[in-house]
Amino acid sequence: MNDSDLIKGSIAGEPKMQEALYRKYAPKMYAVCLRYAGNNDDAQDLLQEGFIKVFRNLDKFRHEGSFEGWMRRVFVNTSIEQYRKKVHMNSISDQEERGIEDASVSVLDQLAERDIVQLVQELSPGYRAVFNLYVIEGYSHKEIGELLSISEGTSKSQLARAKAILQKKVAGFLGEQRKQANK
Repeated sequence: MNDSDLIKGSIAGEPKMQEALYRKYAPKMYAVCLRYAGNNDDAQDLLQEGFIKVFRNLDKFRHEGSFEGWMRRVFVNTSIEQYRKKVHMNSISDQEERGIEDASVSVLDQLAERDIVQLVQELSPGYRAVFNLYVIEGYSHKEIGELLSISEGTSKSQLARAKAILQKKVAGFLGEQRKQANK
C-alpha cells in the first residue's frame, strides 16, 4: 500500500489505515525520537506525541515533498517542543564562546551506530539537541538558534562542547573495548 492510500484512509479515520501508517513509519520515527530523548521511555513518549500530531495534521500535508520528510519534521519539532518544556538552556558568555575550539570526532567512524547513539544520549539535553539538529538533521546554527531560543553563537558553542565531550567519551569507550579484547 502506498503512502497516498495510507494518508487518505487515515484522514478518513480508518483504523486499519492508521495502524498501517504507524507500523510503516514507527521504527524510523522512533530512531528520530531516540536521538533527542535521554532514554527509551522518553523516546516512546515523543513517538506517541508525534504520531498524535501527525494524525491530527495529515490533512495539512501538501504532497509536495516526501511524506517521510514531512513526518520527520513533525517529530523533530515535537522533540524540540518537549525539550523547551523540560530544560532552560543557560546562556554562555561571549568570552567563553571564543575560548572553545572545534573538536574533531573522526574516531566516530570506528564505532557501531548503536554505540554512537548511546554516547550522544549521555550528553546533557542542551548539547544533545544542538548536536542532533546540526549533525543529524542538517540545520544551520541560525535555524537552531531560532528553534531553541538561543543565540547563533550559543548554538556554535554548544556544538563545539558536545563534540569535545563526545571525543573524550569515544576515546574512553574505545580504550575499554581494547582492554577487553586483550584479556
